[in-house]
Amino acid sequence: MRTFLVVTDESEEARAALRFAARRAVAVDGAVHILALVQQQNFSAFGGVQATIEQEARDRAEMLAHGVAGNLLAESGIMPTISVKIGSGQKIVSEFLKSHDEVAALILGAAKGSAPGPLVAHFSAHAGELPCPLYIIPSNYDEKTADHGV
Repeated sequence: MRTFLVVTDESEEARAALRFAARRAVAVDGAVHILALVQQQNFSAFGGVQATIEQEARDRAEMLAHGVAGNLLAESGIMPTISVKIGSGQKIVSEFLKSHDEVAALILGAAKGSAPGPLVAHFSAHAGELPCPLYIIPSNYDEKTADHGV
């Protein structure tokens, strides 16, 4: 089954990317995989405090991903798979793509302005090395009004 991988957070561009992925998945009878990233904490003075902060960030990312999944199910009828990972976004996404042959496309949302975001900047610069196509969706892209025949 063709799977569309979407990296998500609380941004408008992530929501636009998810809507785009859902429409593509519906069109090809595919699936959506939501990857929520949690930034690893850079300090380790108090291991217990660090672990608590990381767990709280993970819990927040899981709540966000499940909320997004519920919206996706309501809008498109697709129940996505969810993964929450802690660490460097670029490394996590790269490793995920290498170990998941079912991913048909990586779909990222681009932020408004001159800086599209760290993942968009990194993966667009390395698009020729990816095992799948890369879609970059503008934050203001409205899939409903820009229907191009899916």
